Amino acid sequence: MDAFSSLPQVTGEVVYLEKTAEKPHSYTYDPPEGVAKTNIVPESHTVPIFDMRPVADTLTLDVQGFQLLRAPTAVSDFYDEAQLKDTYYREAEDLLKQATGASRVVVFDHTIRRRTPGVEDRTPGIPRQPVTRVHGDYTEISGPQRVRDLMGSEADDLLTRRFAIINVWRPIRGPLFDAPLAVCDAISLADGDLVAQDLIYRDRKGEIYGLTYNPAHRWYYAPGMQADEALLLKCFDSARDGRARFMPHTSFADPNAPSDMLPRESIELRTLVFFDA
Repeated sequence: MDAFSSLPQVTGEVVYLEKTAEKPHSYTYDPPEGVAKTNIVPESHTVPIFDMRPVADTLTLDVQGFQLLRAPTAVSDFYDEAQLKDTYYREAEDLLKQATGASRVVVFDHTIRRRTPGVEDRTPGIPRQPVTRVHGDYTEISGPQRVRDLMGSEADDLLTRRFAIINVWRPIRGPLFDAPLAVCDAISLADGDLVAQDLIYRDRKGEIYGLTYNPAHRWYYAPGMQADEALLLKCFDSARDGRARFMPHTSFADPNAPSDMLPRESIELRTLVFFDA
């Protein structure tokens, strides 16, 4: 038995992707009449989800694909766009440079989620909801494309060197017990587990990864996260030297969560992380 098997754990349901012959897709809006909004077939599995806290110091972005850090912030109101752009973005850039050794970090997007029970994500007029299906934010194709989309004339030069896409995720209010993130250890992924799927917007088509079930997958979470903690999620890495490149994740229902828990409020920043070599 390895050290991780003795960690505290809960049993949780995670929603995988059933293998199908057709490439999976989802529309982010109501498609034309007669067109299915998605052809994705979900496949739920109940799995052990380990508490990462006792081994947090040993978990890294380049090995497991995620990292839990204490990350105090000067932001007093995460719903204040000015504070986010002027303070939080800068804090995240400094945090990622220190955590990765990167020479440059570009924060390009953020999403705030406030859970409303019984409501699906991307419902018009409702805040974004926790994502309940296992996914990876970028693929072999969409990772480099994001650099091209965002970095203009610099893109070709930047793509000649290593870059990564890393999310910075934290609760806005803690302790967070409602719909925490479960993250899949990149070491436990096998070839073929990740399946590319189209995410169709009104003005473009993106590509993300779904995950098909493999009993070897090892899942972790950080129970009771506070607003002065951040979870770094590696969504893409251009390096092909054995380090973690993709890390699937999802929200789940923690069976140990207290009945009087606060509805989840969280913020995630998406960043391009560039290295000199």
